[in-house]
Amino acid sequence: MSDLAKVTPSDARALSKPLFARLDALREGTAEYSYVRNTLVELNMTLVYFVARRFRSRTESVEDVVQAGSIGLIKAINRFDPARGVEFASFAVPTITGEIKRFFRDATWAVRVPRRLQELRLTLQNAGTDLERELGRPPTVAELAAYVKRDPEDVLEGLEAANSYCAASLDASGDETERDDILADQVGFEDHDLELVEELTALQPIIARLPERDRMILGMRFGREMTQYEIGAELGISQMHVSRLLTRILNRLRSHLTPQ
Repeated sequence: MSDLAKVTPSDARALSKPLFARLDALREGTAEYSYVRNTLVELNMTLVYFVARRFRSRTESVEDVVQAGSIGLIKAINRFDPARGVEFASFAVPTITGEIKRFFRDATWAVRVPRRLQELRLTLQNAGTDLERELGRPPTVAELAAYVKRDPEDVLEGLEAANSYCAASLDASGDETERDDILADQVGFEDHDLELVEELTALQPIIARLPERDRMILGMRFGREMTQYEIGAELGISQMHVSRLLTRILNRLRSHLTPQ
C-alpha cells in the first residue's frame, strides 16, 4: 500500500481538495482521470476502515466488509461535487455505510428473503441490543413491537427471518454426545413413495387405453378417494360390483408392471 494511506485525516482532507478540483477538470475514462481517482481512493481509505470498525461484531470477514466499503468510497468520489462546499468525509461516510449495509443485506443471507424483512431484521437487532441494555434482560416481542412501533405479528415475522441469515452445514455435528452423528442424519426422511414415480409414469399410457368407465372408476377411487359404496351409488351399481371391477382393472394394470 502507498504511503498515502498513512497520512493523517487532516492531511487527507487538505490533499483531497486540489485532487477533486483536478478530477473535475478531467475527462472521465482517460488515464489521468483514473490516476487521480485512484489516488483519492487510496488517500481516503481511512474512512472505509473507520466505518468498517462499526461492524466488527459481525461474523463476516473484515476483508469482505472493507471491500464493500471501498465500493462505497469509489461511488462517493464519483458523485462528489466540491463546488457545493461540503466536506468530502461528511459526504462519503453515509455512502460507505450504505454500501456495507447493502452487502450485509444482499450478499450474506443463506436463504433469500424479501428486502423488507432483511431491513426489519436489522432494525430489530439494534432495538434488541438497546432494550437489553436498558432492561437488563432480553426484551419480549411486545416490548420490541412497542419500541420499533410495529405490530407484534411483524416483529415475529422479522425474528423468524433472522433464521435465514445463516445456515448450518449438513456435515455439522447434530448431537454433542455423538461425534459421528451429523445434522444430515437428523433431517429429512426416506420417501418410499418415490419408488412409485417410475411405475406411475409407465402406467400413464396404459391407463389412457382403458375404457372410459374404467378410467372413471380409477379416478373416483384413487383421485377423489371415494369408497366403493360411494362409487356404486354414483354409478348405480352395487358395492360388490365395484369391488370386482376394481380388482379386474388393477390386475390388468399390474400385469403390465410385472415381468413376464
